[in-house]
Amino acid sequence: MRIVVAMKAVPDLVEEIELTPDETGIDREYLKFVLNEWDDQALEEALLVKDATGAEVIAVGLAEDPDIEQALYTAIAKGADGAVKLSGGGLDTHARAAAFAAYLAEEPADLVLTGVQAPDDLDGQLAPMLAARLGWRHVSVVVGVTVRDGNLVVRQEFSGGRSHELELPTPAVIGLQASRETPRYAPITRIRQAMQAGGLREVTVGAAESPGLPVRRMYRPEQTGHAEMFSGSTEDVAGKIIELLRERGIVKA
Repeated sequence: MRIVVAMKAVPDLVEEIELTPDETGIDREYLKFVLNEWDDQALEEALLVKDATGAEVIAVGLAEDPDIEQALYTAIAKGADGAVKLSGGGLDTHARAAAFAAYLAEEPADLVLTGVQAPDDLDGQLAPMLAARLGWRHVSVVVGVTVRDGNLVVRQEFSGGRSHELELPTPAVIGLQASRETPRYAPITRIRQAMQAGGLREVTVGAAESPGLPVRRMYRPEQTGHAEMFSGSTEDVAGKIIELLRERGIVKA
């Protein structure tokens, strides 16, 4: 079985985010980028399937994502068999799906795993868009993938903590909500070894038009108030909190 993990680099949410001068996007020049946390979950699930079945795992990202090479080498350090950096894609979901589909048309896979969403694109449409372009089966909001008699067995999660189990043949595209295990840690020494050993291929795909809706303007969150910080001993801080709660009528004297 060949598994491709579609990965994305996203702005580090601990960084201060600024808008572009025309306020139609995020100014990416000075931002630090990290691997999308849901894609990290997808990578871990792919590695768990590899551990159980001996499948081949290939991590794939777009060259347009800043710092994507770091994420791809980290995937190799964690156990992926190789990594591919695609050039010629785009930033929005439509263009990303087209780029991954073009790659998979040339280098097919049995299973594609990707994060169910990303913090800068919460519509969760990459997996279904990619599946539609490929004509493959698709399941999203998945919390576990195993292989049984050559078929995929996936557990799909619903609101309220409910879930059900589906069995489907390959090929398929899966949007991962959470892996069965916490994503494994890759020491920096192992990542450097992966960089020195290579294993990252660069592939150019045809640029695709983006049929998505254009962003007319983005807005900064409105500031409605500020947090009040208390200092002093534990007893002093506890007393101030109790007094504040009494002032607001939350706690009665």
